[in-house]
Amino acid sequence: MNLPVVPIESSVSDVYRRYLLSLEKSAFAGDIEYSYGSRLAVATDNSVYQKLPQAVVLPKGINDLQIIGELANQHPEVKFSARGGGTGTNGQSLTDGIVVDMSRHMNKILEINPQEGWVRVQSGVVKDALNDALRPYGYFFSPDLSTSNRATMGGMISTDASGQGSLVYGKTSDHVLGLTSVLANGEILQTSPISIEDAEKMATRSDTYGRILRQVLSTCRGKRSEILEKFPRMNRFLTGYDLEHAYDEEQSLIDVSRLITGSEGSLVFVAEAKLSLTPISKHTALVNIKYDSFESALRHAPRMIAAQATSVETVDSKVLNLARTDIIWHSISDLIQDVPGKDMQGLNMVEYNSNDLDEIKARIARLEEELSAAAATGEYGVIGYQLTYDRADINKIYAMRKKSVGLLGNTKGSQKPIAFAEDTGVPPENLADFIMEFRALLDSHGLQYGMFGHVDAGVLHVRPALDLCDPEQEKLMHQISDEVVALVAKHGGLMWGEHGKGFRSEYGPAFFGESLFTELRRIKTAFDPSNKMNPGKICTPLDSTDELVRVSDPKRATLDRTIPVAFKDAFKPAMECNGNGLCFNYDTTSPMCPSSKITKDRRHSPKGRAGLIREWVRLLAKQGVDTTKLSAEQFKTNWWTRFKNTRAQHNDFSHEVFEAMSGCLACKSCSNQCPIKVDVPAFRSTFLSIYYQRYLRPMKDHLVANVEQITPLMAKFPRVVNTFLGAKWLQNLIEKQVGYVDAPLLSYPTLTQQQDSVFKSFDLAELAAMPESERKNHVLLVQDPFTSYYDAQVVMDFGRLVSELGKVPVLLPFKPNGKPQHVAGFLEEFAQTATSTAAFLNEVAALNIPLVGVDTPLVLCYRDEYSHSLGEKRGDFAVHTVHEWLQSLPDDLWESKAVGEQAQPMALFAHCTEKTALPKTEQIWQSIFSSLGQPVDIVKVGCCGMAGNYGHEAQNKANSLGIYAMSWEQAIARYQPDQVMASGYSCRSQVNRIDGFKPKHPLQHLLRCITRK
Repeated sequence: MNLPVVPIESSVSDVYRRYLLSLEKSAFAGDIEYSYGSRLAVATDNSVYQKLPQAVVLPKGINDLQIIGELANQHPEVKFSARGGGTGTNGQSLTDGIVVDMSRHMNKILEINPQEGWVRVQSGVVKDALNDALRPYGYFFSPDLSTSNRATMGGMISTDASGQGSLVYGKTSDHVLGLTSVLANGEILQTSPISIEDAEKMATRSDTYGRILRQVLSTCRGKRSEILEKFPRMNRFLTGYDLEHAYDEEQSLIDVSRLITGSEGSLVFVAEAKLSLTPISKHTALVNIKYDSFESALRHAPRMIAAQATSVETVDSKVLNLARTDIIWHSISDLIQDVPGKDMQGLNMVEYNSNDLDEIKARIARLEEELSAAAATGEYGVIGYQLTYDRADINKIYAMRKKSVGLLGNTKGSQKPIAFAEDTGVPPENLADFIMEFRALLDSHGLQYGMFGHVDAGVLHVRPALDLCDPEQEKLMHQISDEVVALVAKHGGLMWGEHGKGFRSEYGPAFFGESLFTELRRIKTAFDPSNKMNPGKICTPLDSTDELVRVSDPKRATLDRTIPVAFKDAFKPAMECNGNGLCFNYDTTSPMCPSSKITKDRRHSPKGRAGLIREWVRLLAKQGVDTTKLSAEQFKTNWWTRFKNTRAQHNDFSHEVFEAMSGCLACKSCSNQCPIKVDVPAFRSTFLSIYYQRYLRPMKDHLVANVEQITPLMAKFPRVVNTFLGAKWLQNLIEKQVGYVDAPLLSYPTLTQQQDSVFKSFDLAELAAMPESERKNHVLLVQDPFTSYYDAQVVMDFGRLVSELGKVPVLLPFKPNGKPQHVAGFLEEFAQTATSTAAFLNEVAALNIPLVGVDTPLVLCYRDEYSHSLGEKRGDFAVHTVHEWLQSLPDDLWESKAVGEQAQPMALFAHCTEKTALPKTEQIWQSIFSSLGQPVDIVKVGCCGMAGNYGHEAQNKANSLGIYAMSWEQAIARYQPDQVMASGYSCRSQVNRIDGFKPKHPLQHLLRCITRK
């Protein structure tokens, strides 16, 4: 059958259309998005819930927020929810109204005052970005959280976020000096601590602030004894309306900011914040203490707290074992080593800080003495420990701890650890007993789970593994949620010790009791009488009949369970996404999703693209298609039908999905950096193969897919082809008619013309007849279309390097790799190419001679895409990267080639696909050069923006150049051209296009080092 049009299921309501039309006609300067894809991108967060909003508006400043509110006065049914990084684990920012996203534009650091130790920021500033800006001044914003590389300050304020080190550093509310907020009616509200006398005077006013202060005085002062009796005496005091701390009895102060902080966007839009800063300690030590059981780690933690540790973080063996399978482990494996003959079941990461080196060393010495004795006797369950003072190493360990949330989502099987009771908090002295009962509760239901968290603060993250697509297991989630509420109450704690209430707001009335919950509703009424701000969260206004959100409300799984199993299997990499949002990492030197960074559009991220695919397959299944399978083959049509469909311009949701997929660079960083291993290029190719069964492909797709067939033909006439490609009129024609820009020129002389001077000709029979000892002295080079035809000097220099190392280089005949076909979604053609090439390489591999490829992304295609496409038919041939082969050579070979210490370092720019798939790549190159006496700087950069074909597409050129400017431009400028090494062909091409010189491959500089001797 033909691939059907996939209709959009939910359009914007008339009420909201009228409001959005008014907003478009106003002075609003931000962005207004109400496409189905834009709405879907913010319909989920890091929780299990899903709510489709009516629209997304992205303000550029306070004036825009005022306009949003003022216009809403004329549209009483319009509701809002503010959103930052979308990292909430309980659906705090989800709404069926309008999402007001602060992260795209309102992300400026407005003022840093190091003399007084404060900073003023807009609410969309990412926490780690703020600390990057503060570091040169010797300060940092100290409340920490695992999502710090994408969580915004507005989100931290709204949930009163805290994490590691909160016993010393406190929560976000402890650092808020003042807020500039906008009420639902558009009024600006400036809040900071004021005296009781001033508060009483201002409370007599008839304006909104006067009304708010009257209620705050009445509730927070008038109900003081009741509040103190109910609120737990814990570091992680109640998230919500902080009735206790809004009134400072000792200082005689009223601080309305304390109510806003932790209010989950249910009172105001937070626009700007003035925040206090913490000086960075001069000296830090981290002790990783290893235990024979998780319980031992929990029960030993109080001794660390008593010893005045800055923080004590705990993880269980499940988290540790998942970390071992992730890209992160290579960076910390030496820092958390197994204890011989022991089974590490728990780990406490204990941090100490001081400005006095002697003092911190004395404290650590006392601790080491105690731990060594305990490890010798087994006391406290201690089996060993490791210590580091190196701040870089400490950061690596904490990066693993921060990734724990995502790593748990990578558990195999349909049951995944999920967040719903994951931030319970009890007094630290009760924690071990509480957790033992919590574990017994989960064990009674036969559930698997992972545990980690802030044992010093009594907060542990527990995520039971459930398959919410099973209605019975969803009911079990609700049951366990109720049971945990009772359990934390028994131990004097909170259900929401860190991550806010969100959809758990239903438990508020029972926890607070009728009297205090009524006071919360009075506070809500004073700020937001019409219940426009994130309705249903925390509480409702006093006279409102609106209901609170509930744990049983619709979830992602509610929709996912309607997707046929075959459809889920076809797009498994998308279905696995759990919304943790690591792909929103703000750091431009991180390879993770360059398209998300350059567009600042949530649709153009792995999470956004996965969400679009999930909805697309769900809707597709409702269109009467065969649900027993899903592939391009079942929708094949002729050219004429595709032509008519393309001309018809149907309102097809497939087009929105296509737009998001087209922006993907296919760099595959997501497939390794995402803790869930969401592989966008994989499901992108599958989608494109199906989409183009209904619509015509552009000409450039056919050129890309056939580049490995066309290029060898062009290389027969390199000077003629280059003359034409260099002609301006032809470049303009190609850009206009094909959509292709900056086409590279062919190498001249060609590889074919040069190869005999370096390479031994390939003769399979001759090689097979050689004695094994002689064959071992040969190296077979597997060609790729880019270096062989556009950068032939690299291939020639590899041959020379092999010769210099005492081996015989043999150039295999060119065989198409197929990656360009895969990227463009020509999956049937790719399978044919892969089958043919795999057969040849298996035949050659039988010679037991090393196979080496120069361009790593093409080498990795043999390992990844070939395996997925061919399965067992791929065979067991192995093609090595250059650095892998070099690393296999004996150490004494390098010693004989050493040239003496060189003063000027080389700079290594590794390909993003290479360093994420093979995380030790840079260190291996550095080690090889070091053995020759040549220092190498590993340059931390993100994607260069070329990524194979992406940067040559006219529609992507601006973004390609912008991606390069984010990290490569500044990094390249720090070095002389002859210092720069770039391992990727596309990276070298991009540098040449923008900075006017073509860097050498590391192998070429290695050859230069050896021949220099």
